[in-house]
Amino acid sequence: MTGTARTAGTAPQRTVEDERLHRKRRLAAALRLFAARGFDEGAGGHITARDPQWPDRFWINPFGVHFGRVRVSDLLLVDHAGTVLSGDGAVNPAGFVIHSEIHAARPDVVAAAHTHSVHGRAWSTLGRPLAPLTQDACAFYRDHGVYDDFGGVVLGREEGERIAERLGTGKAVVLRNHGLLTVGRSVAEAAWWFLAMERCCEVQLLAEAAGAPVPIPPDVARATASVMGTPGMGRLNFKPLYDDIVRAEPDLLD
Repeated sequence: MTGTARTAGTAPQRTVEDERLHRKRRLAAALRLFAARGFDEGAGGHITARDPQWPDRFWINPFGVHFGRVRVSDLLLVDHAGTVLSGDGAVNPAGFVIHSEIHAARPDVVAAAHTHSVHGRAWSTLGRPLAPLTQDACAFYRDHGVYDDFGGVVLGREEGERIAERLGTGKAVVLRNHGLLTVGRSVAEAAWWFLAMERCCEVQLLAEAAGAPVPIPPDVARATASVMGTPGMGRLNFKPLYDDIVRAEPDLLD
């Protein structure tokens, strides 16, 4: 008998190399998707994916490269001392500080995303969590925090630690006067939660500008969160976006 032995009806397990490529492809695709939605702004913004072989290392987009041009081969592997171990280029200093502390504090987190999206930044100035105004917003109900201690560009490890602490066990945190940050047990989840949270910020800003929006009752919000806020829902919603961007921009897989 040749090939990988497995129980009938089960899918073969990915090798470490397969899983690494899987994560890197989705990381490059997420960056392209963020670019298409205008989340890139100058050299700011970063998405990371923990390496499946070395949990204390993560892949990140190179500093100063437009999100819309990043390919799999452009991604950098960085350790928790900030040393680039694979790839050519530099790492965004603020990105390293934030992501290294989150990955260290949350072993369950595979990926983290942070960019300077317009509505996320606008919402962050209010210094409060999103309300459960819509079905989609319920995905974040009691599952995100607010970091309300803005101290300028994040360059110190201590502030990175405080952000990770405020994130807690949640899937997202609003960084006051800064923007949004989301995490997930896969790149697909972290990227989708960012896309969804940005849209929820836009909706709440529009609703509050129009009048006094009526929130979903707590018991209904909790029940809705148990469906809309699951890891599986994050992966499911990211899949068609991934398939579409790969079809439209296949060079991202290079």
